[in-house]
Amino acid sequence: MVLWIYNFGIVHVLTVCGDIHGQYYDLMKLFEVGGDPETTRYLFLGDYVDRGYFSIECVLYLWSLKIWYPNSVFLLRGNHECRHLTDYFTFKTECKHKYSERVYDACTESFCTLPLAAVMNKQFLCVHGGLSPELNTLDDFHRINRFREPPTHGLMADLLWSDPLEDYGQEKSNEFFIHNHVRGCSYYFSYHAACAFLEKNNLLSVIRAHEAQDAGYRMYKKTKTTGFPSVMTIFSAPNYLDMYNNKAAVLKYENNVMNIRQFNASPHPYWLPNFMDVFTWSLPFVGEKITDMLLAILNTCSKEELTEDDLVMELENQKAIADGSSAPSTPSAASAASAPSTPAANAVSSPPPSPEQTPEAKAEKEASMNRIRQKILAVGRISRVFAVLRQESESVSELKDLMGTTKLPYGSLALGAEGLRRAIHNFDDAKRSDIENERLPPTKEEKTREEKEKIHKAIEAAQNTPQEELEEIEAMKMDEVRRNSLALDSPRDV
Repeated sequence: MVLWIYNFGIVHVLTVCGDIHGQYYDLMKLFEVGGDPETTRYLFLGDYVDRGYFSIECVLYLWSLKIWYPNSVFLLRGNHECRHLTDYFTFKTECKHKYSERVYDACTESFCTLPLAAVMNKQFLCVHGGLSPELNTLDDFHRINRFREPPTHGLMADLLWSDPLEDYGQEKSNEFFIHNHVRGCSYYFSYHAACAFLEKNNLLSVIRAHEAQDAGYRMYKKTKTTGFPSVMTIFSAPNYLDMYNNKAAVLKYENNVMNIRQFNASPHPYWLPNFMDVFTWSLPFVGEKITDMLLAILNTCSKEELTEDDLVMELENQKAIADGSSAPSTPSAASAASAPSTPAANAVSSPPPSPEQTPEAKAEKEASMNRIRQKILAVGRISRVFAVLRQESESVSELKDLMGTTKLPYGSLALGAEGLRRAIHNFDDAKRSDIENERLPPTKEEKTREEKEKIHKAIEAAQNTPQEELEEIEAMKMDEVRRNSLALDSPRDV
């Protein structure tokens, strides 16, 4: 059955929990706040995996509790419990890194067995996302085949993806459902839609998760008939993504009384982006330092030192010539000295010019020195380019880690990791910066189609661009390359 119906006595306590998102150490704190599963019933509203880096630990622990306490722990399905999102975000990568793809496949198979909704005490509809235009009565749940990958539209998709309107309770329109442009699928439902559904099914409220809340929970506008909040949102992942600085909350239902328990984030072990090991992470740093060492070795001889070497070699040649002219006389030399002086004799007596002193040799030597200097400068430029590329790669990895995804949404690199951190001052800023990751990710076919369309548009734009404009763009690129080259050639401490 898609729907679970609870009808327990007043001696039981129920704790309703929202999104977990792989924050295992905060899940442990949740059980401290919510109570022992042996004496407390738990209802989780889904989204156990993705974004956080301990998703598989959360799944294994919760599944173990379900086996150990089958009548105390109840688990609903969230929109992240599917192949499409876990492949796009972090869960699949985490499973393959920590275990194997077979473990990932087993998890996704188990996700398809999770119920989509629950009715608590015949008063509260509990669901991950929200209402649907196709949901009129509770009997509509029984029409759903949940043993499958969630579709992108329809009743099943709406239960996992829909949200209350941003101006819930203060709508200017009488429409019950409006397209959800933030999620890219499903609907926003209005206050009037919620009240109509609750009244028709004799319920008090809709309890949901799916949206991060600064205080960990949110109570929406009360119904006119009962005076009870028409919708309640619970979010149980504190300091979401290590960026939101939000509190988490659970809802405790006991003796027909509801209480909200808030809690803060717990310390967790540090992890490297994309589950890198320390050796792999350190390779770029080691490579950079080795390149710096090589540059330092090659750069020990400056242009001034090369000039000094030329002077030393010239002095040594002159000294050798002087030593040769003052050598002891031999008989042939003495007879030659006593002979009459002639131009030929003078030519023979003067030492022949050294091969190193000829203009051709000097020019060749200078050219050789210049080649060495150019190679040294080239190595220096390569070293600095390598350092910049490593820093950029590190920034991209950090940005992926900060946003909790293995693939950055379009436009994410505009600010970079540091820029993103500087832009985030409060919960609303964090939520705004992460809004792209709240959307339904494109499928592989859609992504391929988008890339082909981009290439096609780029080709069309290039074909329609005047030749003068192309030459101007090319000149601008060359100027940029020249400026970068000059910047790289600037003095730098080694």
